[in-house]
Amino acid sequence: AVCDPVYPVYVDTNVMAGRTGEYNTVRENFDGVIYMPCRKENGFLPELPSEVPDLIYLCFPNNPTGSAITKDELQKWVDYANKNGCVIIYDAAYEAYISEENVPHSIYECEGARTCAIELRSFSKNAGFTGVRLGFTVIPKELVRDGVSLHSLWARRHGTKFNGAPYIVQKAGEAVYSEAGKAQLKDQVGYYMRNAKLIHDELAKAGFSVSGGVNAPYIWLETPDKMTSWEFFDYLLKNANVVGTPGSGFGSHGEGYFRLTAFGTYENTLKAIDRIKSL
Repeated sequence: AVCDPVYPVYVDTNVMAGRTGEYNTVRENFDGVIYMPCRKENGFLPELPSEVPDLIYLCFPNNPTGSAITKDELQKWVDYANKNGCVIIYDAAYEAYISEENVPHSIYECEGARTCAIELRSFSKNAGFTGVRLGFTVIPKELVRDGVSLHSLWARRHGTKFNGAPYIVQKAGEAVYSEAGKAQLKDQVGYYMRNAKLIHDELAKAGFSVSGGVNAPYIWLETPDKMTSWEFFDYLLKNANVVGTPGSGFGSHGEGYFRLTAFGTYENTLKAIDRIKSL
Protein backbone atom coordinates (compact mmCIF):
# COMPACT_ATOMS: atom_id res chain seq x y z
CA ALA A 1 0.00 0.00 0.00
CA VAL A 2 3.01 2.26 0.46
CA CYS A 3 5.22 1.56 -2.55
CA ASP A 4 4.43 -0.07 -5.85
CA PRO A 5 5.99 -2.36 -6.86
CA VAL A 6 7.00 -3.78 -3.50
CA TYR A 7 10.25 -5.72 -3.30
CA PRO A 8 10.51 -7.18 0.19
CA VAL A 9 13.75 -8.59 1.51
CA TYR A 10 13.65 -11.63 3.73
CA VAL A 11 16.29 -13.51 5.67
CA ASP A 12 16.65 -17.03 4.30
CA THR A 13 16.56 -19.67 7.05
CA ASN A 14 14.26 -17.43 9.03
CA VAL A 15 10.72 -17.60 10.29
CA MET A 16 9.59 -16.36 6.86
CA ALA A 17 11.03 -18.19 3.87
CA GLY A 18 9.69 -15.54 1.48
CA ARG A 19 7.12 -16.44 -1.17
CA THR A 20 5.84 -14.06 -3.81
CA GLY A 21 5.48 -13.95 -7.57
CA GLU A 22 6.59 -16.90 -9.68
CA TYR A 23 8.80 -19.69 -8.42
CA ASN A 24 12.19 -19.66 -10.17
CA THR A 25 13.25 -23.26 -10.78
CA VAL A 26 16.83 -22.27 -11.63
CA ARG A 27 17.47 -20.26 -8.47
CA GLU A 28 15.02 -22.39 -6.45
CA ASN A 29 13.36 -19.36 -4.89
CA PHE A 30 10.65 -16.82 -5.67
CA ASP A 31 10.82 -13.78 -7.94
CA GLY A 32 10.29 -10.39 -6.34
CA VAL A 33 12.18 -11.25 -3.15
CA ILE A 34 15.75 -10.32 -2.27
CA TYR A 35 17.14 -13.18 -0.18
CA MET A 36 19.76 -12.59 2.50
CA PRO A 37 21.38 -15.95 3.30
CA CYS A 38 22.30 -16.51 6.95
CA ARG A 39 25.30 -18.80 6.92
CA LYS A 40 27.87 -19.98 9.41
CA GLU A 41 30.43 -17.81 7.63
CA ASN A 42 28.54 -14.61 8.47
CA GLY A 43 27.54 -15.69 11.97
CA PHE A 44 24.00 -16.41 10.77
CA LEU A 45 23.41 -12.68 10.40
CA PRO A 46 22.13 -11.10 7.17
CA GLU A 47 24.32 -8.72 5.21
CA LEU A 48 23.09 -5.44 3.77
CA PRO A 49 21.63 -6.12 0.30
CA SER A 50 23.19 -4.64 -2.83
CA GLU A 51 19.71 -4.08 -4.27
CA VAL A 52 17.55 -1.59 -2.40
CA PRO A 53 14.25 -3.10 -1.18
CA ASP A 54 11.13 -1.32 0.01
CA LEU A 55 10.50 -3.65 2.95
CA ILE A 56 13.09 -5.38 5.11
CA TYR A 57 12.09 -8.21 7.45
CA LEU A 58 14.41 -8.93 10.39
CA CYS A 59 13.82 -11.36 13.25
CA PHE A 60 16.08 -11.13 16.30
CA PRO A 61 16.69 -13.11 18.37
CA ASN A 62 16.33 -15.40 15.43
CA ASN A 63 14.24 -18.47 14.77
CA PRO A 64 15.59 -20.99 13.81
CA THR A 65 19.31 -20.16 14.15
CA GLY A 66 19.14 -18.69 17.66
CA SER A 67 21.43 -15.87 16.55
CA ALA A 68 21.14 -12.35 17.94
CA ILE A 69 22.22 -8.97 16.63
CA THR A 70 24.21 -6.39 18.58
CA LYS A 71 23.04 -2.81 18.88
CA ASP A 72 25.90 -1.57 16.70
CA GLU A 73 25.02 -4.03 13.92
CA LEU A 74 21.32 -3.21 14.12
CA GLN A 75 22.15 0.50 13.92
CA LYS A 76 23.68 -0.19 10.49
CA TRP A 77 20.30 -1.51 9.29
CA VAL A 78 18.47 1.51 10.68
CA ASP A 79 20.92 3.89 8.99
CA TYR A 80 20.60 1.93 5.73
CA ALA A 81 16.80 2.06 5.86
CA ASN A 82 16.69 5.79 6.56
CA LYS A 83 19.21 6.52 3.81
CA ASN A 84 17.33 4.47 1.18
CA GLY A 85 13.72 5.05 2.25
CA CYS A 86 13.13 1.42 3.31
CA VAL A 87 10.77 0.24 6.02
CA ILE A 88 12.05 -2.37 8.48
CA ILE A 89 9.59 -4.87 9.91
CA TYR A 90 11.34 -5.97 13.10
CA ASP A 91 10.08 -9.18 14.69
CA ALA A 92 11.04 -9.16 18.37
CA ALA A 93 9.00 -12.20 19.42
CA TYR A 94 11.94 -13.67 21.40
CA GLU A 95 13.02 -10.45 23.12
CA ALA A 96 12.41 -11.91 26.59
CA TYR A 97 15.17 -14.48 26.05
CA ILE A 98 17.97 -11.95 25.54
CA SER A 99 20.74 -12.32 28.11
CA GLU A 100 23.66 -10.33 26.69
CA GLU A 101 23.91 -6.60 27.41
CA ASN A 102 25.00 -5.58 23.90
CA VAL A 103 21.89 -7.15 22.31
CA PRO A 104 18.99 -4.66 22.04
CA HIS A 105 15.54 -5.62 23.29
CA SER A 106 13.90 -3.25 20.81
CA ILE A 107 14.92 -1.70 17.51
CA TYR A 108 13.89 1.65 18.97
CA GLU A 109 17.04 1.57 21.07
CA CYS A 110 18.77 2.56 17.82
CA GLU A 111 18.97 6.21 16.84
CA GLY A 112 16.59 7.05 14.00
CA ALA A 113 14.55 3.85 14.22
CA ARG A 114 11.27 5.70 14.75
CA THR A 115 11.41 7.05 11.19
CA CYS A 116 11.98 3.68 9.50
CA ALA A 117 10.89 0.73 11.66
CA ILE A 118 7.77 -1.20 12.64
CA GLU A 119 8.19 -3.58 15.57
CA LEU A 120 6.16 -6.74 16.17
CA ARG A 121 5.73 -8.21 19.66
CA SER A 122 4.09 -11.47 20.70
CA PHE A 123 2.91 -12.92 24.00
CA SER A 124 3.32 -16.43 22.57
CA LYS A 125 7.00 -16.89 23.38
CA ASN A 126 7.43 -15.03 26.64
CA ALA A 127 4.10 -15.94 28.28
CA GLY A 128 3.09 -19.16 26.53
CA PHE A 129 0.15 -17.51 24.73
CA THR A 130 0.62 -19.50 21.51
CA GLY A 131 -2.98 -20.73 21.41
CA VAL A 132 -4.41 -17.59 23.03
CA ARG A 133 -3.30 -15.37 20.13
CA LEU A 134 -2.21 -12.03 21.54
CA GLY A 135 0.42 -9.58 20.40
CA PHE A 136 0.91 -5.98 19.36
CA THR A 137 2.44 -3.86 16.62
CA VAL A 138 4.35 -0.62 17.19
CA ILE A 139 4.17 1.93 14.36
CA PRO A 140 5.65 5.32 15.33
CA LYS A 141 3.89 8.46 14.16
CA GLU A 142 7.21 9.63 12.76
CA LEU A 143 7.16 6.82 10.16
CA VAL A 144 6.01 8.50 6.94
CA ARG A 145 6.49 7.30 3.35
CA ASP A 146 5.41 9.18 0.21
CA GLY A 147 3.62 11.69 2.43
CA VAL A 148 1.54 8.96 4.08
CA SER A 149 1.64 8.34 7.82
CA LEU A 150 1.89 4.56 8.28
CA HIS A 151 0.54 4.98 11.81
CA SER A 152 -2.65 6.58 10.50
CA LEU A 153 -2.91 4.01 7.72
CA TRP A 154 -2.62 1.14 10.19
CA ALA A 155 -5.06 2.77 12.65
CA ARG A 156 -7.67 3.14 9.89
CA ARG A 157 -7.22 -0.44 8.74
CA HIS A 158 -7.26 -1.80 12.29
CA GLY A 159 -10.25 0.28 13.31
CA THR A 160 -12.39 -0.93 10.40
CA LYS A 161 -11.33 -4.58 10.07
CA PHE A 162 -10.44 -5.73 13.58
CA ASN A 163 -12.73 -5.91 16.58
CA GLY A 164 -9.97 -6.29 19.13
CA ALA A 165 -8.80 -9.16 21.29
CA PRO A 166 -11.45 -10.78 23.54
CA TYR A 167 -11.72 -9.17 26.95
CA ILE A 168 -10.58 -12.30 28.80
CA VAL A 169 -7.46 -12.43 26.60
CA GLN A 170 -6.80 -8.73 27.26
CA LYS A 171 -6.99 -9.39 31.00
CA ALA A 172 -4.51 -12.24 30.62
CA GLY A 173 -2.19 -9.89 28.73
CA GLU A 174 -2.57 -7.29 31.47
CA ALA A 175 -1.56 -9.90 34.06
CA VAL A 176 1.69 -10.49 32.18
CA TYR A 177 2.81 -6.97 33.17
CA SER A 178 1.82 -7.24 36.82
CA GLU A 179 4.59 -7.72 39.38
CA ALA A 180 3.58 -11.35 39.91
CA GLY A 181 3.31 -11.90 36.16
CA LYS A 182 6.73 -10.46 35.44
CA ALA A 183 8.27 -12.64 38.14
CA GLN A 184 6.57 -15.76 36.77
CA LEU A 185 7.69 -14.96 33.21
CA LYS A 186 11.26 -14.43 34.37
CA ASP A 187 11.22 -17.85 36.03
CA GLN A 188 9.70 -19.50 32.95
CA VAL A 189 12.20 -17.95 30.55
CA GLY A 190 15.02 -18.90 32.91
CA TYR A 191 13.79 -22.49 32.97
CA TYR A 192 13.81 -22.79 29.19
CA MET A 193 17.17 -21.07 28.86
CA ARG A 194 18.60 -23.57 31.35
CA ASN A 195 17.43 -26.25 28.93
CA ALA A 196 19.00 -24.34 26.02
CA LYS A 197 22.35 -24.10 27.77
CA LEU A 198 22.26 -27.83 28.55
CA ILE A 199 21.54 -28.72 24.91
CA HIS A 200 24.17 -26.35 23.53
CA ASP A 201 26.97 -27.24 25.94
CA GLU A 202 26.46 -31.01 25.92
CA LEU A 203 26.21 -31.26 22.14
CA ALA A 204 29.31 -29.09 21.76
CA LYS A 205 31.17 -31.44 24.12
CA ALA A 206 29.98 -34.37 22.02
CA GLY A 207 31.59 -32.86 18.93
CA PHE A 208 28.61 -31.24 17.23
CA SER A 209 28.95 -27.81 15.61
CA VAL A 210 26.27 -25.80 17.41
CA SER A 211 25.14 -22.20 17.74
CA GLY A 212 22.30 -20.33 19.42
CA GLY A 213 21.00 -21.13 22.88
CA VAL A 214 22.32 -17.90 24.46
CA ASN A 215 19.74 -15.24 23.56
CA ALA A 216 17.10 -17.58 22.13
CA PRO A 217 15.55 -20.95 23.08
CA TYR A 218 16.82 -22.55 19.85
CA ILE A 219 19.93 -24.55 19.10
CA TRP A 220 21.08 -24.70 15.49
CA LEU A 221 23.42 -27.60 14.75
CA GLU A 222 25.17 -28.90 11.68
CA THR A 223 24.09 -32.38 10.70
CA PRO A 224 26.90 -34.95 11.14
CA ASP A 225 28.54 -37.04 8.40
CA LYS A 226 27.19 -34.77 5.64
CA MET A 227 23.63 -36.00 6.21
CA THR A 228 20.83 -33.95 4.74
CA SER A 229 18.57 -32.38 7.33
CA TRP A 230 15.81 -34.91 6.60
CA GLU A 231 18.24 -37.84 6.77
CA PHE A 232 19.34 -36.64 10.20
CA PHE A 233 15.69 -36.26 11.22
CA ASP A 234 15.02 -39.91 10.32
CA TYR A 235 18.26 -41.07 11.96
CA LEU A 236 17.52 -39.21 15.20
CA LEU A 237 13.93 -40.42 15.35
CA LYS A 238 14.78 -44.04 14.62
CA ASN A 239 17.86 -44.38 16.83
CA ALA A 240 17.23 -41.95 19.68
CA ASN A 241 13.46 -41.39 19.65
CA VAL A 242 14.17 -37.65 19.54
CA VAL A 243 12.29 -35.25 17.25
CA GLY A 244 13.63 -31.96 15.93
CA THR A 245 13.08 -29.76 12.89
CA PRO A 246 15.00 -30.24 9.60
CA GLY A 247 16.75 -27.03 8.61
CA SER A 248 15.66 -27.27 4.99
CA GLY A 249 12.14 -26.39 6.12
CA PHE A 250 13.35 -22.85 6.84
CA GLY A 251 14.82 -22.16 3.42
CA SER A 252 17.47 -23.46 1.06
CA HIS A 253 20.35 -22.32 3.27
CA GLY A 254 18.96 -24.37 6.14
CA GLU A 255 19.97 -27.59 4.40
CA GLY A 256 22.62 -29.43 6.39
CA TYR A 257 21.33 -27.98 9.67
CA PHE A 258 18.87 -29.05 12.33
CA ARG A 259 16.90 -27.12 14.95
CA LEU A 260 16.35 -28.26 18.52
CA THR A 261 14.21 -26.28 20.95
CA ALA A 262 14.38 -25.79 24.69
CA PHE A 263 10.60 -25.86 25.14
CA GLY A 264 10.31 -29.00 27.24
CA THR A 265 10.89 -30.22 30.76
CA TYR A 266 14.44 -30.29 32.06
CA GLU A 267 14.14 -34.02 32.74
CA ASN A 268 13.04 -34.83 29.18
CA THR A 269 15.69 -32.52 27.76
CA LEU A 270 18.37 -34.32 29.75
CA LYS A 271 17.12 -37.70 28.53
CA ALA A 272 17.06 -36.53 24.90
CA ILE A 273 20.60 -35.19 25.06
CA ASP A 274 21.87 -38.39 26.67
CA ARG A 275 20.27 -40.39 23.84
CA ILE A 276 21.83 -38.19 21.15
CA LYS A 277 25.25 -38.40 22.79
CA SER A 278 25.05 -42.19 22.93
CA LEU A 279 24.62 -42.55 19.16
